Amino acid sequence: MPLACSEDTRTLAPPLFHMAQNQPTPAGAPAPVNDNAADHPIFVDGFKGTPAEIERQWYEKVYLGRGDRMPQLTLRAVMMGTVLGGILSLTNLYVGLKAGWAFGVAITACIVSFTTWNLLRRIGIARSPMTILENNCMQSTASAAGYSTGGTLVSAFSAYIMLNNQSLPFWQMLAWVFILAVLGVTMAIPMKRQMINTEQLRFPTGIAAAVTLRTLYSEGKKAVNSARALTIGGVAAAVSQFWSDGLPLVSAKLAPFGLGAIFGKLNAATFGSAWIGRTVFFHWDPIFIAGGALMGLRAGASMLLGGTLCWVVFVPIMQANGTITGTGFRDIVQWTLWGGVSCMVTSGLLSFFMQWRSIVAAMGSLRKMVARKDATAAVDPLAAIETPMSWFFIGQSLSLVAVCWLGKVSFGMPYWQSALAVIITFFLALVACRVTGETDTTPIGPMGKVTQLLFGAISPGNMNVNLMSANITASAATSSADLLTDLKSGYLLGANPRKQFLAQFAGIFMGTAATVLAFRVLVPDASVLGTDQFPAPAAQTWRAVAVALSRGMEALEPVKVWSIVIGGLLGIVLVVLPKWLPKQKEWIPSPAAFGMAWTFHWYYGMLFCLGSVIGRIVEKRNPALSEAYTWPVASGIVAGGSLMGVLLVFWENGPEMLKTFFGG
Repeated sequence: MPLACSEDTRTLAPPLFHMAQNQPTPAGAPAPVNDNAADHPIFVDGFKGTPAEIERQWYEKVYLGRGDRMPQLTLRAVMMGTVLGGILSLTNLYVGLKAGWAFGVAITACIVSFTTWNLLRRIGIARSPMTILENNCMQSTASAAGYSTGGTLVSAFSAYIMLNNQSLPFWQMLAWVFILAVLGVTMAIPMKRQMINTEQLRFPTGIAAAVTLRTLYSEGKKAVNSARALTIGGVAAAVSQFWSDGLPLVSAKLAPFGLGAIFGKLNAATFGSAWIGRTVFFHWDPIFIAGGALMGLRAGASMLLGGTLCWVVFVPIMQANGTITGTGFRDIVQWTLWGGVSCMVTSGLLSFFMQWRSIVAAMGSLRKMVARKDATAAVDPLAAIETPMSWFFIGQSLSLVAVCWLGKVSFGMPYWQSALAVIITFFLALVACRVTGETDTTPIGPMGKVTQLLFGAISPGNMNVNLMSANITASAATSSADLLTDLKSGYLLGANPRKQFLAQFAGIFMGTAATVLAFRVLVPDASVLGTDQFPAPAAQTWRAVAVALSRGMEALEPVKVWSIVIGGLLGIVLVVLPKWLPKQKEWIPSPAAFGMAWTFHWYYGMLFCLGSVIGRIVEKRNPALSEAYTWPVASGIVAGGSLMGVLLVFWENGPEMLKTFFGG
């Protein structure tokens, strides 16, 4: 999901947003032709009037002189975005398997692309600078490749592997990921014009990406500093990761000098084997410290609180009375996850249904999208640049046929059930996109759980159908919201939306190939999931819901039943309390973060909290420094550390995994 930004994103770069907010432009007069991004205002507050008047104002004040003149969908932009997205997709895959979290890649891709292209110009490989709209198309390609194609691999597909102790055939997994991404991207076509053009929903991450690009192209020194900060963070995190886990791969003699070995000795002396078995010990991993800085203090503190109640209080009590007999994470988490999952599910569903106004508005948007045809269509200036509705119908029709066929081949799922899942997905994706536009948070979990609950009633006892029907919804909703977020950036910068859609579509190919291939090598079988290496908390959540719906509450042990009840009630309370006590909202735990902490190691929550505290201290003491460096430094750390982690896994197990992969 997009990382949450400030509700008023104008604070990111105030001077950029007060330029020409109300400067009139004579009707029909084109904007001056000037490729210098610093001379173009960004109309964050949007325009007023009827839908037709709003669209004409955008066309005349923003698009003309930019989108109709500047290069944007170029081969170099797509190639750069494809390569960056393919690389960054590995970071989300790695972090997702570790902690069930995902970070948007658009802003990181903007900075990396800008820096890389300038470096190529300096050494003579590139001849001309990349325009701001080329960079915008590039980040759309990278976002599709790095974010929207791999999310369900660490959730639904991993849960399937855990349930069945086997993976899907490679070609089926490849087909599922690609078709669902196409389904989601084309699903967003009719939503774009209504939600972005007419209603002008904010999509804060989209605004932040536009601001980042604008800053990079208008303030040379600031751009260089941001790029340098991202690079330093990435290199430092990669070195740290290698020091932690890579020295033994070079030589067994170096193993005692690795950070992992050093912290292991410290933990053995400080905590002892009992607490280490409960994952309560110190662990060094800057990826999650950086993630905490990005997610904020409330979420980080909630993870530490939830993890402490789970691993420091609940687990020792259950072990003392003999309920939990295991001593390692893989054994213990089978008991702890039920309360955490229940908390996340009830809070997610309640939060979703409490946004009933968004649901009603989304249904109203559907009516307006269907009724958009009018007598003025022949003179509509946007008709030639908006993505045509024919692409929507073609994409949806082909995806529907492919999903029905894949469901039948993969799981014996009746055609009508697959078709029903796609129809349900359209309405849920419509709501998810609106919620993303308003809150900058895509409710992927709640969307998937709604489908799981529906198919728990439609096809009771069939866990595979339950998982993959929900996978359809979650994957399509992710891709739709990601596209609209990127299109918001293009809308503010004056990009051609049809060309940006094509850039996003191009990224799907690399994203599918990179994530599926890497996932198959990282996760050759079920034995690596639920371990210290890859706890896979998101997969644990999906698996638990599927199991509960198939077996019923009566089949679970009493402790698990009570955990579900108490966790579910707590999730409801944590959603309602901020409504009753809005002034104390920041001090009320986040139910999603609190519940997630019950599905992974205690030390991950500790690291997330540490990062969020550091981020808050820097923000309070030096807001300018925080604004300039928090995002690039943290993004660089996440990218550098994750990529080194993936490389080390390949290095250690590569020959054996590749043999298994190609042999399978």
